[in-house]
Amino acid sequence: MEPQDPGVEGMSPRDATFLRRTPGRLRGLLRSPGRWPLFGQPVPLRAYVLAVLGGDLALFGWALAHTGARAGELLLFGSLLACGAVCIEATRRLGMPAGVSRDLLSAWWLPVALLLPPLFALLAPVPLGLLLQLRVRRGPVFRRVFSSAALGIAGAVASATFHAIGAVSAGDAALVRSHAWLTDPAIVAAAVACAVLFTIVNMLIVVFAAHLADRQTPWRGLLWDRERLLLDVAELCVGVLVTIACLASAALLLVALPPVVVLQRSLLHKQLRAAARIDAKTGLLNAAAWQREADIEIGRALRAGDSLAVLLIDIDYFKRVNDSCGHLVGDQVLAELSATLLHLVRGSDLVGRFGGEEFVALLPKISVVEACQIAERVRIRVSESVVAVHDMRVTVTVSIGVAMLGTHGRDLFELLAAADLALYRAKRAGRDRICLFNGGFNGCTPTHGDGGSGEQPEAAGR
Repeated sequence: MEPQDPGVEGMSPRDATFLRRTPGRLRGLLRSPGRWPLFGQPVPLRAYVLAVLGGDLALFGWALAHTGARAGELLLFGSLLACGAVCIEATRRLGMPAGVSRDLLSAWWLPVALLLPPLFALLAPVPLGLLLQLRVRRGPVFRRVFSSAALGIAGAVASATFHAIGAVSAGDAALVRSHAWLTDPAIVAAAVACAVLFTIVNMLIVVFAAHLADRQTPWRGLLWDRERLLLDVAELCVGVLVTIACLASAALLLVALPPVVVLQRSLLHKQLRAAARIDAKTGLLNAAAWQREADIEIGRALRAGDSLAVLLIDIDYFKRVNDSCGHLVGDQVLAELSATLLHLVRGSDLVGRFGGEEFVALLPKISVVEACQIAERVRIRVSESVVAVHDMRVTVTVSIGVAMLGTHGRDLFELLAAADLALYRAKRAGRDRICLFNGGFNGCTPTHGDGGSGEQPEAAGR
């Protein structure tokens, strides 16, 4: 007799048969929905994502019931989707690793929103989002679906607004879908305004989700970024130009497509160069990029006669976190420490991941007392932080070595060697403390609590 699958006990025969015929990985997810990536997110974020998806589906149902399909509209919609698919294929050929997210697909979504009824704006992100997921970069499905829903809602809002304004201004809704509105400055201005509206609505939906995912990130950092703003303006301009080309003749899409592809490839090249400087797990500078920029900063400090400090930060007993809680939890601990470092240092400081569980910070124009104060704040904040992952609560401590330019070395190699020796002394003295390099002797701050007990990290509920 075949042994009973423990995962189907208590189920109806129909459900049990369905699970047995399901591939192993998917079967595990169906048995335990709590393992889905979405259910690993904070409760407010889960509720918000589901609300956005529900709103998108409700708008789609309403638009479907109130929109009649026309052959010309379907042809234009298909042509714009085909152009978007070509751009996605160009992205796939170039490659898009994690951390590279900007593209020029708005060049095709904007014409859909401005020239076609809202139904098409709600529908357009679905096939293109699926194509991105399958052909470019796979990621959590809920993120891709949420992104498509946000774009759909933004496009529907911009489309409904433009058609309402354009119809009132032109006195005939049909004129909005013809080239005649190009001769009416009011409708042209409305088109540009609705393109801006599309960007703002999409940004607000996504930014609020990012805030719910990480409430420590300030709103200013999420909403305002000069580089992001310039890219948004460029996307808007390209989208409006493609819209004008569509109005003149759908055949001009063949002329507009190559420049958009070239611009997209240039944009991705720039993002790839930026991503090459960043450590993927923490978002900090990687070791090579940090050393290059630290060398430049040290040379500047030596020429100007400024003070400068280097902090070498190491997580105590980090291997035990990985062994007892898993590497995914360890990665979250690294990300939490990275966020803490960025929050406590100044904007002019350089922070990087030096390798494994070791981090490094370069603090220009700072005294030895101020450097030790920052190091102590980092030590205290880390020791007080709790990383909550599902049913586990993980706490860690750090040891920090401090070295000063001029006093402990006159180049990056000497400073790192001094900070590393200070860090080694901090570890030997009991961990969870900072040590300042001082020739052959390191003075270490006293530890609050037992920093050298060698206890396992807290993992309650396991």
